[in-house]
Amino acid sequence: MNTHARRIWLTGASSGIGAALAEQLLEQGHRLALSARSTEPLQALAKRYPRQVLVVAGDLSDAAQVRAIGEHIAQVWGALDCAILNAGTCEYVEVSAFEAAMVERVMRANLFSASYCIEAALPLLRLGNRPQLVGVGSSVTYLPLPRAEAYGASKAAMRYLFDTLRVDLHAEGIAVTLVSPGFVDTPLTQKNDFPMPMRWPVDKAARHIAARLHQQPLEINFPGSFIAMLKLLGSLPLRLQVALGAKLARNQVHKDTP
Repeated sequence: MNTHARRIWLTGASSGIGAALAEQLLEQGHRLALSARSTEPLQALAKRYPRQVLVVAGDLSDAAQVRAIGEHIAQVWGALDCAILNAGTCEYVEVSAFEAAMVERVMRANLFSASYCIEAALPLLRLGNRPQLVGVGSSVTYLPLPRAEAYGASKAAMRYLFDTLRVDLHAEGIAVTLVSPGFVDTPLTQKNDFPMPMRWPVDKAARHIAARLHQQPLEINFPGSFIAMLKLLGSLPLRLQVALGAKLARNQVHKDTP
């Protein structure tokens, strides 16, 4: 076992970035507590890495289940060195039939579930070595995009939550990192029928994240040129941002979950 192995809780580990990141971190020799609703992919990893994987499946939008997961990790490991809150979903708004329930669903899946996990993780991180709290946000927060009202609002809230936690946890020595991906080729984005510029393969995205986590940066975002473009557009006057977004909407060039 790697003497520098860390005890990491990774959510959303059954597919997409979470599954690929789990592979990378396990190959690095870390111990992973893996959460997702689907247990089969987690059990498959546990069979391949029997001494490294702790399966803690459950519905992370259920506060009671998340508390039980935290208690189980505490019983088995006693502490956490890192928590990577990756679980989430995406739905797109059709403004002609605006549905408040959709906003609630996406907020629950992306923001509330992360908050439940933070509540469970912080006591364990306080007992860990070089503790680090990691949240997976989105580059959508740099620029308002068509149909992204629910998804973008949830990720903007995630950004503010983690930026504030970074301030409040500084005195305790708990590092806070926000991951802001661009387009990544995952089962979620494969459903899209529109262009996704500079899309990365999921394994490349996972390698990029895994290679930087130990540095405990404030933020990990990629691809660099795509992020720079979004930040530049996001710095334009609001009227120009509205005009740009409206043009994209009229042309039906809808950006999916970055």
